[in-house]
Amino acid sequence: MSVSSISQPEHFPRAGFRRRFGSWVYDVLIAIAVYMFAGAIAFLLFNLLIKFAVIDMQGFEHTIDLQRSSIIYSALIYGWNIAWVSFFFVFFWSKTGQTLGMKAWRLRLQNQDGTRINKVTGLKRLLPTLLGLGNLTVLFDRKNKLSLQDRLTNTEVVVLSLAENKGRL
Repeated sequence: MSVSSISQPEHFPRAGFRRRFGSWVYDVLIAIAVYMFAGAIAFLLFNLLIKFAVIDMQGFEHTIDLQRSSIIYSALIYGWNIAWVSFFFVFFWSKTGQTLGMKAWRLRLQNQDGTRINKVTGLKRLLPTLLGLGNLTVLFDRKNKLSLQDRLTNTEVVVLSLAENKGRL
């Protein structure tokens, strides 16, 4: 096999702030929906545990009052919700490099060598993303167009061509 027959990964330009922000808006709406759906499931499970006497109502009349009065129950429920939102991002980043918002804006997350990121890298990106605020650093780094989370994980967000963006998610 000759060297010329090996396909090299295609290089795409890095995404600027406006595209990242557009994608962020789409993904925030989806993340809110995921959070709400996970919350509905958590609350259903919480109520089932109360119904089957696994959890005692401790004199409260309403389930939400019991949950709000307990740091442990609140942490479990909110932690569950945040875990599902985190799973949403890490799953799509590691599977295709694109969340639904990124797909709409023709963006892809990848390692700086053009390969797909793994789940560990996806998890490492979550905290410095700071709910999207990490992308503000792109405004100050117009040459490299790297966000805070890109720098800390050696990744990049690139703008795909129309042809490359087609396909399944």
